[in-house]
Amino acid sequence: MLTPSLEDYLEEIYRFSLSLGSVRVTDISNRLKVALPSVTKALYKLRDESYINYERYGEIKLTDKGKEIGNYLVTRYQLLQEFLDLICSRCDFAAEAEAMEHYLSTATINAIKTFVEFMKTNPTWKQAYNDFITSKDGLR
Repeated sequence: MLTPSLEDYLEEIYRFSLSLGSVRVTDISNRLKVALPSVTKALYKLRDESYINYERYGEIKLTDKGKEIGNYLVTRYQLLQEFLDLICSRCDFAAEAEAMEHYLSTATINAIKTFVEFMKTNPTWKQAYNDFITSKDGLR
């Protein structure tokens, strides 16, 4: 099982893999604002769990397992941001999603996904909710 920290590393590796041909230790270090030795240590753990292929000073390549989980992590993060927007939260969506993502169960993530899908396919409900929020805000 991945720790929240290792999830962050895998998520960033996956993001980089979508836009770059190869991922380097310095890319991850800069993005996550962590020291190079910390990145290397995490990479060895991810390699040992078969999420990546990596040799010291070499390229970092996701395995099929790493791609699958990386995609899930990025999708989960985006879903939480969408949910926060949908419920009209007045927060930094990115920071709040980052705080939430590691501590919600799969069952809760699935429930949020279902709720977001429901609201997208039922615009009248979404509008009614938005109207309710607007009226509540007007009462404060």
